Amino acid sequence: MAQQRGNLITALDIGSSKICALIAERADGGDMQVLGTGQRESKGIRRGYIADMEATEVAIREAVEQAERIAGINIDDVWVSFSAGGLVSDVASVEVELGGQRIDQEDIDELLAAGRNSIDPDGRMVLHAQPTLYTLDGLQGVKKPLGLHADRLGVDIHVVAADPSPVRNLDLCVRSAHLGVEAIVAAPVATGMASLSEEERELGVALVELGAGVTNVSVFAGGMLVGLTSIPFGAADITDDISSAFGTRRAHAERMKCFHGSAMTSPRDNHDMIEVGGAAADREGDTRRVPRAALIAVIRTRLDQLMGEIAGALKALGFSGPIARQVVITGGGAELKGIADYAQGVLGRPVRVGRPRGLVGLPDAHGGPAFATLAGLTHFAASDPQDLREALPPAQVVHRAVSGGIVQRLMAAFKAGY
Repeated sequence: MAQQRGNLITALDIGSSKICALIAERADGGDMQVLGTGQRESKGIRRGYIADMEATEVAIREAVEQAERIAGINIDDVWVSFSAGGLVSDVASVEVELGGQRIDQEDIDELLAAGRNSIDPDGRMVLHAQPTLYTLDGLQGVKKPLGLHADRLGVDIHVVAADPSPVRNLDLCVRSAHLGVEAIVAAPVATGMASLSEEERELGVALVELGAGVTNVSVFAGGMLVGLTSIPFGAADITDDISSAFGTRRAHAERMKCFHGSAMTSPRDNHDMIEVGGAAADREGDTRRVPRAALIAVIRTRLDQLMGEIAGALKALGFSGPIARQVVITGGGAELKGIADYAQGVLGRPVRVGRPRGLVGLPDAHGGPAFATLAGLTHFAASDPQDLREALPPAQVVHRAVSGGIVQRLMAAFKAGY
């Protein structure tokens, strides 16, 4: 194996169906070059939570070792995704008086210190505490206040937090695989960096991550994640419905969904016949044929339920008006044929499938929407984000949100010419 090299980033996406690792290096031109990838089936994760520490640890170690072999590099530390339910997103707003003086770095540091102190304990663990937009005398949406004059300087601090026990279990599992943890990153934050353009994040977009066991719904505006919620259903539930409806094994049900399934119906569905294997071990004669329409009916029943939950989540998150322009779907469930057209019909907004972008040399096998979080972890690490967590106690969460709603404040900033 080659020795450790500088500018390396290793991403580790731990999901309910698969565990993936990616090793990348920043090239001289600034591009991220993929050096190696690895993947293993996830057997110890349920709905994003670790249910079997030993099985998960083995899968993590094998996925990372595969990526190391391909890259020819030994790695020590990883950036890890967290996609379980219980994630919350809030924004803390603080303001200081300057008396019209010119803003210097000391003023910004004092403001951020005040913002850090405004994040009060509430039983959760902070994953991200990042300063986002500044406010000068009521003018919102200022990105670089240094050197400007103002009577009052304010800042919005974006905080993402989670229930502490699942995060600690994830951290322990990765470290038990003899890996250091650079950071644990909320999956919606990472996925948004890989599958959404900067303009989409600025103007407003909803991101729906159709994972195997969990569906995360998040809203971006003003360049940041402003709200998120989790739904305890995912693509694996569709597979289980198929397995139950046709009395076949999960593995065969998954193949039926991937190769013959669709979210949209067509006139040929009643004429196209597909083979269904029995629940027992495959043997000669243990198959039967059913119309494709029967398979799609099972898929649509679960999708109708899931999409109804997604529509309700978007409404609860305030995804309406000018920011509600588009929905982007990622995750393994986004690989279902016709899912974008189906979602567009239900949600009443343009929908596209989000795929990883911005990585040089990413294998085709890892170029689908199921790997958007993995790629996003790499982008997040490469961005070297400013984070106030270092000075926080180990378990804290924002106690108060911005008055008037962050989405409404961001839209006011856009209308003012930001």
